[in-house]
Amino acid sequence: MGLIVMKFGGTSVADAERIHRASARALAAQRAGHKVVVVVSAMGDTTDDLLDLAKSVCTFGGREIQPPKREMDQLLSTGEQVTIALMAMAIHAQGAEAISLTGGQIGLVTDASFSKARIQSIDKKRMLDALDAGRIVIVAGFQGVTPEGDITTLGRGGSNATLVALGAALSADVCENYTDVDGIYTADPRIVPNARKIERISYDEMLELSGLGASVLQTRAVEFAKKYKVPLHVRNSQNENEGTWIVSETPNMENIVVSGAALKKDLIRVTVREIPDVPGVAARVFGAIAQANVVVDDIIQTLDREGNAYISFTVEHGDLHDIRQAVDGLVKGFGGTCHADYATDLAKVSVVGVGMRSHTGVAQRMFEALAQSKINIDNITTSEIKISCIIKRDDGPKALKIVHDAFELGGASGKP
Repeated sequence: MGLIVMKFGGTSVADAERIHRASARALAAQRAGHKVVVVVSAMGDTTDDLLDLAKSVCTFGGREIQPPKREMDQLLSTGEQVTIALMAMAIHAQGAEAISLTGGQIGLVTDASFSKARIQSIDKKRMLDALDAGRIVIVAGFQGVTPEGDITTLGRGGSNATLVALGAALSADVCENYTDVDGIYTADPRIVPNARKIERISYDEMLELSGLGASVLQTRAVEFAKKYKVPLHVRNSQNENEGTWIVSETPNMENIVVSGAALKKDLIRVTVREIPDVPGVAARVFGAIAQANVVVDDIIQTLDREGNAYISFTVEHGDLHDIRQAVDGLVKGFGGTCHADYATDLAKVSVVGVGMRSHTGVAQRMFEALAQSKINIDNITTSEIKISCIIKRDDGPKALKIVHDAFELGGASGKP
């Protein structure tokens, strides 16, 4: 038999009953002859509760102070440590052997980008030894350590990255990502009631959807899966139903023009105005942003009549503090009339499908649907397999439903 890596998200381990249910699933796989590694997230709303606690502690003297990122990682990593110990206890209670291990204990080494660390290496020896001894290995997702031993976290959804990285390191036969939904949907079913489950989707399509707001899988998890060709199965922890398989692209996939739609609800557009239009300016701007460890999207550069450059780009709302520091430093350095504007009321609606490579009229269909509903488009970005529109935040949910219907992505019954 093979090796399975399972991951259980926060809702799947939210209480003792669900932890026992997840443990039973891992035990069933072991008793069927498989070696089993389990990756877990923090229980329920634990991470949010820890964030709130940090906020309350960092509110001092009537003002809120930004906490050090290293200390935030120390704090947030504790959520997963609670879950791994409880999961191992639950497996012992059901008559089997298990061992719980933190990211540091499995030698999951990252860079020092606190809160957004990237995995550099994994020492699989301790896990393999435990598996050979007949144990189920329970690993804390979302975390690692620097070469110096400092605890890091992998960003929101980082347990998914842990899942696929372990799958690649251990040459797993399959990675199973257990959530509270039945798989990947054509849109967020909480916003679009008639969204339907997708049976199979390509790595590239899932990569685009993850980057565009689909929250089931972190982008880096999909990157790992594609790079190492790890079969990835997203399914519901509350039932035995087949979920969604994320796989290499097949020729039949191009018959479907659009596979899914996504919404990023909270975007910030930063516009740096009246920059000297000389070689190296763009490199200087985005070099400073890279130093701040902020991911940038949707870049536009234009010139005014006086020959000054305007550079606009979008970032996630959670990066507002870091991007302000970086951009304010740039503005000061450029001097003169250079200044920056921050638009914080934006969203991005997108459609994705490998069929776009071989079909025409996709953009026109999307733009016409938005126009008929009086939704204005601020700007547009495209790739081979995606079209994205920046719109007002308040129009986001409505826009997602409109483009989903425009491409007839919903189930015939009107239910997921």
